[in-house]
Amino acid sequence: MVTSDPRYPSRVHTQDAVRRAHVIAVVIAATLLGAAAIAISQDPGTHPISGRRYALPMSVEGAAWLERPERIAEENPDLALRLIGIARGSTIADIGAGSGYFTIRMARLAGPEGRVYASDIQPGMLTLLRANVARTELKNVTPVLGAVDDPKLPRESIDLALMVDVYHEFSEPQRMLHHIHEALKPTGRLVLLEYRAEDPAVPILPSHKMTVAQVKLEVEHEGFRLDRIYHELPRQHLLIFTRQEGARPPAR
Repeated sequence: MVTSDPRYPSRVHTQDAVRRAHVIAVVIAATLLGAAAIAISQDPGTHPISGRRYALPMSVEGAAWLERPERIAEENPDLALRLIGIARGSTIADIGAGSGYFTIRMARLAGPEGRVYASDIQPGMLTLLRANVARTELKNVTPVLGAVDDPKLPRESIDLALMVDVYHEFSEPQRMLHHIHEALKPTGRLVLLEYRAEDPAVPILPSHKMTVAQVKLEVEHEGFRLDRIYHELPRQHLLIFTRQEGARPPAR
């Protein structure tokens, strides 16, 4: 049916939209493939608990993908932050902060009395982040150069630790979670956003997606408890964990 109602595009427009969607999916896949090719040099390992193969992290050369305009529709970051709930004055860790896409949003929500530690293992990413933060004139962001096994955060200082499409790339996930556990306050929360591996329609390489079962198994094994899952985002799981005392294995 052809109609002039803008809510119902014509067949030609629909075909154009399909072509554009296909092009976007190909570009995303190509970007991730390219990022893997120019990723930080490492031999991806396998998680000893779940058997999941680790993904290669995106290098700074792929940082433009983090700031793509389509990300608003594909991930709805503002909805994600509303679901999480960022308290005014809270201390937050953005782990794998990249160019600061979520860092800046959280810094505004936390307010001048709050603090966001933006941790990344690549100096180049932190250079981009500093430039992006400088343009906002925000004063409550602290860039942190982390390590592959440690985000380098102050002990028992963090109210909320956020990882957006990052956890699946860790080459030392158990040690990272151990140090995040140490950095969180007793009432602190750990939040993961990961592309849904259960949904084959999500146009992301399989190695960069996770199932809820994988996330729960791996994270709870390191002294956390899954408290809530949100399914409202377009393509991602949003999982909130709480820090558990006396349930954490020793550092490996």
